[in-house]
Amino acid sequence: MTDAAPRLAAVAETLLGAPLPVRVRAWDGSEAGPPGGPVLVVRRRRALRRVLWKPGEMGLARAWVAGDLTVEGDLFALLDRVAGLLWERRPGPDGEPAPAAAATGPAASLALLRDPERRAALRELVTLAGPWPAPAPPPEEAARRGGSRHSKGRDRQAISHHYDVGNEFYERVLGPSMVYSCAYWRPDATLEDAQHDKLDLVCRKLALEPGLRLLDVGCGWGSMALHAAREYGVRVTGITLSREQAVYARKRVAEEGLADLVDIRIQDYRDVKDGPYDAISSIGMAEHVGAARYREYARTLYGLLRPGGRLLNHQIARPPEADESAYRVDEFIDAYVFPDGELSPLAGTVGELERAGFEVRDVEALREHYALTLRAWVARLELHREEAVRLTSPGRVRVWLLYMAACALGFEHNRLGVNQVLAVRSDGAGRSGLPLRLRTWGA
Repeated sequence: MTDAAPRLAAVAETLLGAPLPVRVRAWDGSEAGPPGGPVLVVRRRRALRRVLWKPGEMGLARAWVAGDLTVEGDLFALLDRVAGLLWERRPGPDGEPAPAAAATGPAASLALLRDPERRAALRELVTLAGPWPAPAPPPEEAARRGGSRHSKGRDRQAISHHYDVGNEFYERVLGPSMVYSCAYWRPDATLEDAQHDKLDLVCRKLALEPGLRLLDVGCGWGSMALHAAREYGVRVTGITLSREQAVYARKRVAEEGLADLVDIRIQDYRDVKDGPYDAISSIGMAEHVGAARYREYARTLYGLLRPGGRLLNHQIARPPEADESAYRVDEFIDAYVFPDGELSPLAGTVGELERAGFEVRDVEALREHYALTLRAWVARLELHREEAVRLTSPGRVRVWLLYMAACALGFEHNRLGVNQVLAVRSDGAGRSGLPLRLRTWGA
């Protein structure tokens, strides 16, 4: 019989309490659900076992990474249709979040077991899932970590997991700019244009000029350091924990003849001792610091600046929780993408910078810009998919496609934000050295 998809659709609608938003094709070739649009392909019954053993996003993500689930058609469109069933609802004015239709956890499990129709649906799902036991998580992409969270050694492991996967792979995703952070878009811009404009925006906010010293924290493949040295004549120290990034950045520095201006180091920000610097850029690095270490991060950067020096902190933010102690790191992102990465609300970031002694002078939100950037990266990865698989693995490519597409939707739906915070270390007399009309960096 070829009836797996209709049975699966009926189970899903009973458990979700909502109509199935996408068409499904099962391993037996059967289909069910609304016609038109993208199709969720359940290639193996093992996908259902993954969801049974790990309900919610993580089970689905493991099935995707293992290739048990695929999508025919527009990945963004499919994720957009199912997102409302997986995301928790944002808190309303009374502070009480409305539960999502596919809520998980002990309370949700008990609610399922109390409902006779849902108990029957779960039994049907177990039947469809086939022989047990639970499948092992896809091991090739899972991060292995040791040591205490956000210790120097563990941070090196986490950074290596994400960034040391091959520079050629990142070239396929990021393009010639090799910038792995939110671009700054204008109408009809290319990805290269937008990344150039972002780097230049940072330089203008930091008021860079020849002879100044810039510390680029989390310098990646050297793009900010190169731009600042080439276009503004500053002396740049770029630091990263990724050996592959450092090798790549040093090669670029040598090729551009900028070795007298740019020094690339494999170094933890906590070990930088050669201040003071006139300016510090931290672009897409603070997400790796961790809430417990953020005050140390802010104080360290404050101590590395001269009086009157500027910090440009470019960082992804999440909405605040009604109860901040309830915040949990996304399991999929933590296990497969950014180990130990943590997001903070904008207010928390600004507060820690101020506690460290900084005067925050400007905040610019770039949320929509990151959605455009991620869509551009997904398009590049799809275009170069065969090469990317050859350079890494099928699982790695599936991880990157899922996380970038899902994050793009997160920015579009205002579940994620990204902000550039300009802060200054005032001198002893309270003088910031900033002009009265600060926003002179253009549109």
